[in-house]
Amino acid sequence: MTGPVLAVDQGTSGTKALVVCPERGVIGSGTAPVRPRHLPGGRVEVAPGELLASVLDAGRAALADAGEPVAAVGLANQGETVLAWDPETGEPLTDALVWQDRRADDLCAELTEHADELKALTGLPLDPYFAAPKMAWIRRHLTRHGVVTTSDAWLTHRLTGAFVTDAATAGRTQLLDLDSAAWSPRALDVFGLGAERLPRVVDAAERVGTTTAFGGDVPLTGLLVDQQAALLAQDVTEPGSAKCTYGTGAFLLAQTGTRPRRGDSGLVACVAWRLGGRSSYCLDGQVYTAASAVRWLTDIGVIGGPKDIDPIGSAVPDTGGVTFVPALAGLAAPWWRGDLRGSLTGLGLDTTAGHLVRALCEGVAAQVAELADAVTADLGEPLRSLRVDGGLTRSDLLMQTQADLLQLPVEVSALPDVTALGVGAVARLGLDPSLTLRDVVPDWRPAAVYEPRIGADEAAARREAFRAQVAVLTDRTPS
Repeated sequence: MTGPVLAVDQGTSGTKALVVCPERGVIGSGTAPVRPRHLPGGRVEVAPGELLASVLDAGRAALADAGEPVAAVGLANQGETVLAWDPETGEPLTDALVWQDRRADDLCAELTEHADELKALTGLPLDPYFAAPKMAWIRRHLTRHGVVTTSDAWLTHRLTGAFVTDAATAGRTQLLDLDSAAWSPRALDVFGLGAERLPRVVDAAERVGTTTAFGGDVPLTGLLVDQQAALLAQDVTEPGSAKCTYGTGAFLLAQTGTRPRRGDSGLVACVAWRLGGRSSYCLDGQVYTAASAVRWLTDIGVIGGPKDIDPIGSAVPDTGGVTFVPALAGLAAPWWRGDLRGSLTGLGLDTTAGHLVRALCEGVAAQVAELADAVTADLGEPLRSLRVDGGLTRSDLLMQTQADLLQLPVEVSALPDVTALGVGAVARLGLDPSLTLRDVVPDWRPAAVYEPRIGADEAAARREAFRAQVAVLTDRTPS
C-alpha cells in the first residue's frame, strides 16, 4: 500500500490541494485564489506567477493541515490555458491566455479551409477555446522567443525541471493526432507552429521528476487535465457512462473506451487518459459559463453569491416567462459559436431576482441537456443517468432543474474536489505500478440523487423555448 499523496488541482479561479491517504481518505486540504483578468475583446488572462504561487500555497497549506509528509505529488491543470516561457530559466515571457480567451477568433477564421482536416486529425473543431490558436496568436503578436505551451508544462518544469505534458492535456491543443496520441506534424504546419519545440507526451501516471517545493525530494507521478481527472474520480471508466462538472463552466464527458468515437453532433473526441502506453478516449461537451454566469449575476447585484441561488430562486415557482441564454463567453458544443453574446428575454415589470436566478439555472441546464442528447446521438444509446460534481452541485434548484430537463436521474458526487482526487489516483498509480484503476478509484456512491419531477412534454417545451432563443441569436449574428 502506498503512502499519502499530494493532489493539486490548478483551476481557473483557484487551486485546491488535498493530501490523500489510501487508508484514511483526505487528511489535509488547502486552497489559494487565482484572479484571471476579463478584458475587452473577449480576452482573459492571468499572471503565470499567480498560477505557480497558488500551486505552492495550496499544496503547502494541505501538507500543514495533514501534518505528515507525502510519497508523491499529482498535478491537474486547466487544459487550454497557454503561455510563452524561457526553457532555460523557466521565466514566463507572456501572461497566460486562459481557456476562455477569444483573441484568436480572427486567426481561426483565416484557417477555416482546414477545419475539417483538423477535426479529422485531432478530434477538435477549429475554435480559439483550444490551445493551438492561442499558441499561434502568441507567436504572431507577442513573442517568437522561448517555448509556447499549455500551463501544465510550465508548472511541471518549474516544479521538477522536466519538459513534459500528459496525453490528455496534449489532446486539448489541437496539435495531437487523436489516433496515435502523438504530435501531428500536419496540424503543427497548419497553425504555423512546425518549428516549435514541444514537450514530451507522457502517460498520466509517469514519474516525470522530483520536486523540493513541498518538503524533501518528492516524485511527481501524476499529470492529468482537470475534466478527465474528474471523469476518472467519478468512476466513469467504462463506455456509455458520463459525468458533468459544474465549475467556471460546465463540462460533460462520456467514456468511449479504447477507440476514439468521432461523431457528427458537435462534441469533441479526445483522450481521456493514457496509462501504461494505452489510451482511453471520451466525448466532451462544454458550457463556457456556469459558475462564471453566477458570478456575473453577483457582480451586477442580482444576488450576493452562489449561496443565494436556492433561497432567491425558490421564492418564485418558475422563470416567469424569462429565458436566459448565458452565452456570456459565447456558446461551445454543440453550436461552436464563440462569437455570440448572451441574451435575457421575456422581461417585464413583474420580473424579480428569483425569475432571473431560475432562468440562469434553466439556461445552464438546457445547454447540458443538449450535450447529453449529442452523446446519445454519437454513441447510439441513451445515457441512463448523469454523475455530477463541482461547486454548483450544492444548489438543489440547479440540480433539480437539470434532472427535469434531462428526464434522467442526476447523481451528485459524495466526494468534493473530485478533480484533485482523480489526479491523486493517477499519482498513486505512478508511485506503485502494480496497482490497477480498480485499486485507486473508489466505488461510485452518490450523496444525493435528483429524479425528474416534471413530465417529458413539459421538459420538451421548456427546452424548445431555450432553443428558440438560441436560434434568434444565431440568426441575428451570422457566422
